Amino acid sequence: MGSAKTRRPMSNRTFLAIWIPVVAFVAIVAVGANVAIGMFRGAIESYMGTGTYVVSNTAEGEQLDTTYNEAGYATEGEAKAASAELVEDIADEGMTLLKNNGALPLGTGAVTLLGRGAADPVYGGSGSGTADTRTAVDIRRGLENAGFTVNDTVYEELAAFAEANPASEGGRTNIVMDKPEESNYDIGEMPVSDYSQDALDSFAEYGDAGVVVIGRGGGEGGDLATNMEAWDDNAEPGQHQLELNQDEKDLVALAAESFETVVVVINASTSMELGVLEDAPAVDGIVLAGSPGVTGFNALGGILSGAVNPSGHTVDVFSRDFTADPSFVNFGDFSYSNLDEAYFVDYEEGIYSGYRYYETAAVEGFVDYDDAVVYPFGYGLSYTTFDWAVTDSETGAVDGEISVDVEVANTGDVAGQDVVQLYYTAPYTPGGIEKAHVVLGDFAKTAVIEPGASETVTVTIAVEDMASYDSADAAAYVLEEGDYEITLQTDSHTPKDGVDPIVYTVDETVAYSDGRASDADAATNRFDDVTAEFTEGRRTEFSRADFAGTFPTAPEGDDLVASEATVAAYEPFDASVLADEDAEEPTWGADGDVSLVDLRGLAYDDPAWEELLDRLELDEVLTMLNSGAYNTAAFPEIGKIRTNDLDGPAGFSSFINPELWTGTAFPSEYLIGQTWSRDLAERMGVAIGDEALTMGANGWYAPAVNLHRSPFAGRNFEYYSEDPVLSGALATQVVDGALTKGVYSFTKHFAMNDQETNRVNGDGLSTWATEQTIRELYLKPFETVVKDASGEVEYYDADGVLQTTEIGSTAIMSSFNRIGATWAGGSEALMHDVLRGEWGFEGFAITDFNLYGYMYPDQAWDARGTDLMLTFEGSKTIEDTASPAAQENLRYAAHNILYTVANSNAVNGMASGATLSYQLAGWEIGVIAGTVLLALLVVAGVIWIIVRVRRHRAHPSIAAAGAESY
Repeated sequence: MGSAKTRRPMSNRTFLAIWIPVVAFVAIVAVGANVAIGMFRGAIESYMGTGTYVVSNTAEGEQLDTTYNEAGYATEGEAKAASAELVEDIADEGMTLLKNNGALPLGTGAVTLLGRGAADPVYGGSGSGTADTRTAVDIRRGLENAGFTVNDTVYEELAAFAEANPASEGGRTNIVMDKPEESNYDIGEMPVSDYSQDALDSFAEYGDAGVVVIGRGGGEGGDLATNMEAWDDNAEPGQHQLELNQDEKDLVALAAESFETVVVVINASTSMELGVLEDAPAVDGIVLAGSPGVTGFNALGGILSGAVNPSGHTVDVFSRDFTADPSFVNFGDFSYSNLDEAYFVDYEEGIYSGYRYYETAAVEGFVDYDDAVVYPFGYGLSYTTFDWAVTDSETGAVDGEISVDVEVANTGDVAGQDVVQLYYTAPYTPGGIEKAHVVLGDFAKTAVIEPGASETVTVTIAVEDMASYDSADAAAYVLEEGDYEITLQTDSHTPKDGVDPIVYTVDETVAYSDGRASDADAATNRFDDVTAEFTEGRRTEFSRADFAGTFPTAPEGDDLVASEATVAAYEPFDASVLADEDAEEPTWGADGDVSLVDLRGLAYDDPAWEELLDRLELDEVLTMLNSGAYNTAAFPEIGKIRTNDLDGPAGFSSFINPELWTGTAFPSEYLIGQTWSRDLAERMGVAIGDEALTMGANGWYAPAVNLHRSPFAGRNFEYYSEDPVLSGALATQVVDGALTKGVYSFTKHFAMNDQETNRVNGDGLSTWATEQTIRELYLKPFETVVKDASGEVEYYDADGVLQTTEIGSTAIMSSFNRIGATWAGGSEALMHDVLRGEWGFEGFAITDFNLYGYMYPDQAWDARGTDLMLTFEGSKTIEDTASPAAQENLRYAAHNILYTVANSNAVNGMASGATLSYQLAGWEIGVIAGTVLLALLVVAGVIWIIVRVRRHRAHPSIAAAGAESY
């Protein structure tokens, strides 16, 4: 046999061709992953959570009590348990009794729940206003907890139907945010024909009452359907989503045939056409339950049984025919023919929105009120009766206020609460300043009053609040001479029996050209470009002087052609203009030892702020301002932690990481509005604050105070009311409550974000209205919050002495839409001149989610209005960071953010001289460990390659061949 053949080793050339790319790939992965993590750190932290900062105080600081804001509960679980109890309290006072022929309360008994919604109720809405309802009390359990026995046979059939026809598969209304092609608007009611014979036979055993549940949902990014023909085969021409469809009418008829007592529960957070139910003799009661959150359906059981006396009142007018409303024809999808993907909406109804229209149109003889309105704004029934008596009233000068003390006596047989509503009627001259016939001025809700007992409440209105805005002549608010009638009413239409109106006489017209008492700067025309669209004939302003001749019409013809000014305004923002502005380059990166906590409690314009701002680095400021999604970035060198800022109006929620950031599911703002209770609103703010402190949160993207301009707005559940006074008053109390726990609340969406259709499509949605309409309705609730919200801030002065100062609302969120043709977040008129100038706002403004091309950061900063971009780093392009003017804008924005954070719970535990050390989050430890491992692999690989190459060269067969590289 021959000798064995010697196997020749792989050549170095081949070996290196294989293994150098492998090692290089591992190195690239390690470097690339760390670069990507650095670029998208904000987004990753939102998904994965953040590390924590450990505060180290000086010896002197350790002696101070630096728990500036203290949670009322030791753990997150305890705080949420307390919130769940509050949710039920809100539902107790918010659910509204609309009809009662004497059948309610039912006591207890055996009842049959009817309608898909009985087994598949609406707890809230979708989008930023969503909340975790996995543990929520459902309708059945709410009734059983009140002592009722519920028909199981029918309930199980309803539950099976709902499970087989989920909303996500088209079985019920499902609004997918900003994706109309994936949304559906089916009512999804189970047809009467689907009730089995066993179910029908079971009615007799559970026949104390038939409780019919009618449900409607809502969601961010889509409005409700004004025409159902595409979604319902049985829809009649023009039928819309907010009237009962045929399946629901059949269901009510079935209940009427089968039960002596029929109660309808409206599980919706927007108004509906309920005339068919109000007029039906067989329907004994109607309860407006809203979307009640985690425990709210317990209140429904209590109201039906009588354990709870309903005290809710409507927050919108319930008209009989929504298509006859003046806003109807100007709500929805309208686009310009001469601009690419540019959309608009006309507020052609002006100030005559909701009850202001119906009350005024009735007085002018334009409508028959009883035919046009089913339930007035502010309407609600009780199981008891109340008498009112004015015990005292004071009327001040035009720079003062009108105050009325009202004794409310319970003249019935059960304990209950009542709401005293103050309205005013201003003198009106046909052809003069537009004025609604009645406007809500103030309200007060009593505590629980026992039968035979009474309570005195006070309602107050500043005289200047009865002024109307005159953009045409005075360019100011004007209080016209004449008699102003102050009436105490049970709703927008009904003066209280036996209570005479108060007449307040203004002897001489007052034009507040130098500002009202509440103004920081005088209110004057800021939106001439928007008003001009009406006054120059492109639109018709709806006028009380001629309701018939000026009634709004849908845009057509030339209305669809954008004006030259609008076309120009749609051009991209040119940041190069900043280079021409006269400005001085700010100081960056200066030495110093002043830290953020040192400035807590100091005035916004205290000189110490300049010293702190000088310490900032430009690149760090830019990173913070352009990556503000759910946070403000840390500046450890000045003692600023990364803050956690969370959605949403119905309790803390997160699109990004719902498991990490989930709070209690509160009722929708619609139901909170129906409480008409400042006390409950403040308690909600406190509860949110307690949850924030136990969860590690600092800011809250709420409350939301846009108005219910149309009942079809998909986000009405997220807003309190059609009325700005009610909305502003409740939101102010929520903000105040959160302030007690050091939480800054972003009142949103500033402003006129009152429909979802086309809200972010193309180049955004132009919103057109007169300045009077803008100010008196849509800015009013924001104005109330900014001017009236207040809280105390504890801080230590330079001598280490504990001091207290007052602070107001310090956060606001701008909106997606345009005011006229100017993006709201980049509008100097809105975000600076009005917000900071006229109202005196001190704090910071954030955009709504800044994912869209027309929301230019440079424009926002140049407006000296919006400060923080709600987006992740790298998502938006910044055009100018080099010019002195641009840098001044960035410094101004940083000042606003730092002022807010300094006066929040984010500095809890810190005294002057404190330092911060960062404790890594679990994912960061993993990244470091992975990076080290990859680095070791790279080093080991390089060493192995070197050793192998050298050994290979020394191999006998290679050496004998005389080829060093083989």
